[in-house]
Amino acid sequence: MAAEAAPAPLSLAAEIARARRRRRAAFLRRLFGHPSFLIGFVILAAFAATALLADRIAPYAPTKIDYRAILAPPSAAHWFGTDGFGRDILSRILHGTRVSLTIGLWVVAMVGVFGTLLGTLASYVRWLDGLIMRGLDGLMAFPGVLLAIALAAALGPSETNAIIALTVTFTPRTARIVRASVLVVQGMQYIEAAHAVGAGHGRIVFRYILANALSPLIVQLTFVFAVSIIAEAILSFLGVGPPPPAPSLGNIIADGRSYIQEAWWIAVFPGIVIAVAVLGLNLMGDGLRDVLDPRQRVERGGH
Repeated sequence: MAAEAAPAPLSLAAEIARARRRRRAAFLRRLFGHPSFLIGFVILAAFAATALLADRIAPYAPTKIDYRAILAPPSAAHWFGTDGFGRDILSRILHGTRVSLTIGLWVVAMVGVFGTLLGTLASYVRWLDGLIMRGLDGLMAFPGVLLAIALAAALGPSETNAIIALTVTFTPRTARIVRASVLVVQGMQYIEAAHAVGAGHGRIVFRYILANALSPLIVQLTFVFAVSIIAEAILSFLGVGPPPPAPSLGNIIADGRSYIQEAWWIAVFPGIVIAVAVLGLNLMGDGLRDVLDPRQRVERGGH
């Protein structure tokens, strides 16, 4: 009899694993069934693919100078035209997209880490709350773009310094969102039960609190990604982002401001690329918000 009863725990574990897989599959169906998320995901995937394959699909080297094709309009040889040095705009946009996405991803990663750390410490360690929040409020007192420009100008033009400047700019708002989410989760009964049974602080924070407070953070980071692309373009346009001749979407537009009347394509095409990329990320963020927040579904369904 004992031998026959032994497989029961294995069957229970298998059933739990199957239930988890079903929940994940249902979540993915709901996520990719949302029109906004699907459109945004396709747009972002297309940008990511072009950035990764820029070396192979770009018709010319991004820094190749051709004095015979200076300010050439869009044509079969140069689909997006050329700039004041005869450099192919399409090739520079493809490589500039890689720079913008790389900076955006690093900013999202850094903001996610520091925002989660500061927000969790402020809400879980009560005596640190005032200290951390007042410091973040001080940073938020400055307009975001002006703070990023000031930091990037002080640090000097480079990709690394642009990432640092944008991380400092966007971390305070993310930390406040994490803090608010953690405070809500901390009041739940299962957190009190975990404390009652003697669970350690690390287990409570990572296993129970953060795991149930990540939804607003994920949505926020998609919008941080979108704003980072715009902010990087602003920094590059002002000369405090990645330095030339390496292409970025911002410094391509900056190159075109001197030729806006006779060579509109230099500034217009990278501007369109920025707008489409930001649109895709915002659509993804809207879709994630709808799927991850049940209240949004209820409210929209009610209307």
